Amino acid sequence: MKLSSEEKKEKEELSEQEENIIHVLNSALDKPELRVTGIYGDINEEKCSETVWGLLALHETGKKYFKEEDSDELVEEYTPIDFYISSYGGSAAEMFSVYDVIRSLRDRTPVKTYGIGKVMSAGVLLLASGTKGERRIGKHCRVMIHGVISGQHGHIADVKNEFEETKVTQKLYIDALAEESNMTRAYIKRLMNRKTNVYMDAQEAVELGIADIVF
Repeated sequence: MKLSSEEKKEKEELSEQEENIIHVLNSALDKPELRVTGIYGDINEEKCSETVWGLLALHETGKKYFKEEDSDELVEEYTPIDFYISSYGGSAAEMFSVYDVIRSLRDRTPVKTYGIGKVMSAGVLLLASGTKGERRIGKHCRVMIHGVISGQHGHIADVKNEFEETKVTQKLYIDALAEESNMTRAYIKRLMNRKTNVYMDAQEAVELGIADIVF
């Protein structure tokens, strides 16, 4: 069915209006050019709180809009976030707070992780948590895995209770790392059962699925 000249003109005007709306929406978001966050140093409450708010802010300001072909609906698209990690490790609880936020965002906003310098203990899971295919590690970066470290003192009942909680934390860590890498739970347990720090280079980390690309 052919459109009349008036109908064609009206359709062109509507298309131009829609393009203007998309342009205004994208401009109004005031997206920063540098979309980078991460953790350098100990994984603790202060650094992780800043990292979590940074991730959420970058996710929200990374929205872009476009109109799919043959559709009148606006579709959201998210600009990737670069996440740098260089750490000897730290608090497992704070690590999991960042990990869960990355997990909640990465299906919409790609999170490109970069391991530099040292990625050890709790930092290993954060490197592995990035979007698959977008996890990079520096050529000279050292990676280290070990069991959850815990120290308790006091009444024997308290010590037993805290020891059980440490075992739960280690199981959560093993399950998460197995999910994010090529390593099985049994393999990770064997590494931890050595009761020593297990070091590896960047290429070995890629082979184990902790990262995807050496840069």
